[in-house]
Amino acid sequence: MPALLPAFLARLFRRAPPLAAPDPGQVVSVVGDVHGALEKLDSLLPRLPGQVILLGDLIDRGDHSAAVLDLAAGAGIVTLMGNHEAMLLGFLDAPEAEGPRWLRNGGLQTLASLDVRGDLSPAGLPVLRDRLALALGEDRIAWLRARPRFWHGGNVLVAHAGADPALPPEMQDDALIWGHPDCGRKARRDGLWVVQGHVTVPEPRIARGVIMVDTGAWSGGPLTAVVLGDGAPRFEQV
Repeated sequence: MPALLPAFLARLFRRAPPLAAPDPGQVVSVVGDVHGALEKLDSLLPRLPGQVILLGDLIDRGDHSAAVLDLAAGAGIVTLMGNHEAMLLGFLDAPEAEGPRWLRNGGLQTLASLDVRGDLSPAGLPVLRDRLALALGEDRIAWLRARPRFWHGGNVLVAHAGADPALPPEMQDDALIWGHPDCGRKARRDGLWVVQGHVTVPEPRIARGVIMVDTGAWSGGPLTAVVLGDGAPRFEQV
């Protein structure tokens, strides 16, 4: 192996070490995709100890996206970027190119929660974008753009979607928002556990170094959080 081979590539040729129990170095409660399920989030938050981390996808599909955004922006909550926030920002930046995908994937419910109406045809999307930007306001938009892609503490990596197991989180971007097919299928060699949402599962899962907590809150399933750092991992649900 060449002596100058980058360290992250060299790790590919090493056997993955035994995975220690997840320990973020503090108590954290990681909440799965909310998708506008305001009442469930309101009920769940008082039950969660430590640092609360929301995995993104606060908006779309459910009926109360605007109120969930305002609740998440409260002091003390860490909120990560999800693919639905990324799609909304894409619509603001390039309405004709990015708008149709966002509207197909729950954007209509977010518009309704902000009382934004307009022409949904391609020709009408720039005007609709302007109305959305006005309804959101500069502060909300700036807050959305500033959402981090991941949170890392101890041997725990928290991201909206499944991270690429071959790369450290700081070298990733889209995978942390849209997912990577190798997450949970190939072992990480850095000893990190991944806590993710994005993929809806009927029950929260802990397997092969990945904890999945998106249980379809918007579609009738519970809103799930995993609590780490105060004993064995446990789930809280509403």
